[in-house]
Amino acid sequence: MTGFSYRSLRVWQRNRDVFLKVWPAEVPGIFAEPLLILLAMGVGLGTYVALGQDSGYLEFIAPGIVAAYAMFSASSECTYGSFIRMKYQMTYDAIIATPLNIEDVAVGEILWGATRSLITACAVLIVVAAFGLVESPWALLGIPLAVLAGLMFSSIALFFTSLAPSVYSFNYYFTLFITPMFFFSGVFFPLDAFPPLVQRLSWISPLTSVADLMRAVVSGHPEQGAWWGLAIIVGLTAVFLPVSLYTMRRRLLK
Repeated sequence: MTGFSYRSLRVWQRNRDVFLKVWPAEVPGIFAEPLLILLAMGVGLGTYVALGQDSGYLEFIAPGIVAAYAMFSASSECTYGSFIRMKYQMTYDAIIATPLNIEDVAVGEILWGATRSLITACAVLIVVAAFGLVESPWALLGIPLAVLAGLMFSSIALFFTSLAPSVYSFNYYFTLFITPMFFFSGVFFPLDAFPPLVQRLSWISPLTSVADLMRAVVSGHPEQGAWWGLAIIVGLTAVFLPVSLYTMRRRLLK
């Protein structure tokens, strides 16, 4: 690898400019889907769920929804979005014909994935605040947390993209990796509601740390968060970011 440079920001800028052209079609979905989940699960199912805690079910799942949709946004951008730019639009081939190298392209994609995670997290936080579920300025820490989560999930997603033989391969990624995390990472139910084995496996999930920390800051009780989870988030990013650069270089030089 030759390493990436400040030019990776140009890739981020390119994706930003495209987003600014199509945002009217993107933004409604960013708000609508989390809103529907909150209404269906928090208001609907929540009337039948008793957690035995001071807060209600809606208050419990709201921060988890913020974390989960930050994950979905970054993962979608760096799987389907990146694959289409690489395979069908041939955008990467055009970019690396300029002074930018392959690593610049990959880092720019990861940075844009983190940006999409940030945009989505902010949108969902607005929805959560509209429900009256944000009562502390500590919730602002959810913004940098969403960026860190976006870097982690974007790096993992781009690694898979660099290995995916076709766009249909992402069905496996979302069905076998993303969806189980959505249900077994403490988004909808406390981890202690699961059997001991499932609890231990749940902490392997990258989303568990994000959801736990997001719940701690949004609820206004940061001392209740397992802050060692930041080491997991940073550690996974430190592993998958350089690995994705390596495998993406191999993919594009074939």
